Amino acid sequence: MIVQGAILDVDGSRPGYVRFREGRVVEVGGLGTESAHGRERRIRGIVIPAPVNGHTHLGDAVSVREPPPGPIARLVRPPHGYKFRLLAETPRATKLAAFRGALDRMARDHVAATIDFREEGTEGVRLLRDAARGMRVRAVILGRPLARPVDAGELRSLLAIADGVGLSSALEEPAETRSTVARACRSTGKRFGLHASEARREPPDSFLRPRPDLVVHLAHATVDDLAAVRDAGVTAAVCPRSNALFGRQPDLRSMERLGLKVLLGTDNAMFHAPSLWRELEFAYTATRLRRRPVSAGFLARAALIEPWRWLGEPAAARIAPGMPVPPVVVRLPPEDPAYQIVTRTTEHLIVPAGPPPGRRGLPR
Repeated sequence: MIVQGAILDVDGSRPGYVRFREGRVVEVGGLGTESAHGRERRIRGIVIPAPVNGHTHLGDAVSVREPPPGPIARLVRPPHGYKFRLLAETPRATKLAAFRGALDRMARDHVAATIDFREEGTEGVRLLRDAARGMRVRAVILGRPLARPVDAGELRSLLAIADGVGLSSALEEPAETRSTVARACRSTGKRFGLHASEARREPPDSFLRPRPDLVVHLAHATVDDLAAVRDAGVTAAVCPRSNALFGRQPDLRSMERLGLKVLLGTDNAMFHAPSLWRELEFAYTATRLRRRPVSAGFLARAALIEPWRWLGEPAAARIAPGMPVPPVVVRLPPEDPAYQIVTRTTEHLIVPAGPPPGRRGLPR
């Protein structure tokens, strides 16, 4: 198959074609220069890197009813918030089925990976590992130790099977806990993330020391706070739909103007489906509702480019022969690729370039 139209990747957007064989890129070039000479199927569209969901709590997928009213702290604050009580009461088999349902939904959207903050200690990490086995979506798991103060043995066991640690906010985790976790993550080459300025503003020093690899939300951060995050070389993950449910929004306009590295995530699976395409469209619309618009290109990078850089796999963000993760083909007009991708993509417009998505592992 040859896709003629546009390419949108780490190098920006440009007219071009991509030739596929068995779902893999074998040729990329300018329009009209392809070598197939009419011998292969041709479609018009846009080729993009496979998206990555930059922040999820997939354990929340066990919730099948509307969450009770109340502030977000009452719903998700450890250890006695609504979701933690629900997780404790739910059988393992039910959790596995909920995880697989959420991962399957992302697979149908051709999401390649998700960065998940996984509660419930080492057993929670094992649970998501088991659920993701054989699925097309790769689970990058930032686990969370249970004991406070942190138990060194538990933390070692957790990091032996997780990709890192994802903590609650500095408001709920003392400096000693954060320092212990950060040192352990650094010594094992794993990632350290935490929530920041979600329910109210937190001074940057409180969540940037020790330095995390990822901070999530920043919904109440000031412009100076955002500049401090940028200057520290820290990446932010934002979740506009989840924040909107509680009357708040991250300042995406300032993030773009400051050049902050940003990932886009869908957050708690109890609030809405883990659809990155819906998240993109909502984020674009919400910034205009607030009269603080951002560019479609900024949002596209947050879903398609920056996550691969954060994962240390930049080759997955460049459309080229031999790229490690197959790209996505979207049947949309190629004249304004970023705008089309951000505002109009649905799973129904994605054209399979190879075998359909399902329970198949992606290359690591």
